[in-house]
Amino acid sequence: MTGAHPGEVLVSRERLDERIGELAHQISQDYRDRDLLVVGVLKGAVFFIADLVRQLEIPCELDFMAVSSYGSTTHSSGVVRILKDLDSPIAGRHVLVVEDIIDSGLTLSYLLRNLASREPASLEVCSLLTKPGHRRRGLETRYVGFDLDDVFVVGYGLDHAERFRHLPYIAVLERGTEPEQG
Repeated sequence: MTGAHPGEVLVSRERLDERIGELAHQISQDYRDRDLLVVGVLKGAVFFIADLVRQLEIPCELDFMAVSSYGSTTHSSGVVRILKDLDSPIAGRHVLVVEDIIDSGLTLSYLLRNLASREPASLEVCSLLTKPGHRRRGLETRYVGFDLDDVFVVGYGLDHAERFRHLPYIAVLERGTEPEQG
């Protein structure tokens, strides 16, 4: 981690606010007459989900899951463990999973299979950021904030070794080698 620091700003605070407002409006339209449960994936999605639900124009319930991918610091092994599960059953509910970033899609694939087995009425994904890797897995992401190139980013909830989450923007992490994310 020596020498790692935020570099080029890819998404400013102003652009984040604008795009999250657009996503919240679209979600509000799509779920206008439905009982919506918004599920945040900890820790990275905390900033995004807080801003998103405050801008929704419909009532919703909020719950959280925490998952961990085993593997080296540079990539996920694809083995996922649930660290914190939902507090309530989701059978028959309209569930929107909110992620900070989808990179390889391994963790999200596991999470969606797990949640689908609980028989929700619908199951959709809203991700602030996506990278090219998730498209190779064929993951359907209904709501996307921004598509990124294959770079490691920090800020607005995204971290490197638990650092830089606090930044109010999204920036490229400057370091010697860039590990894979999420």
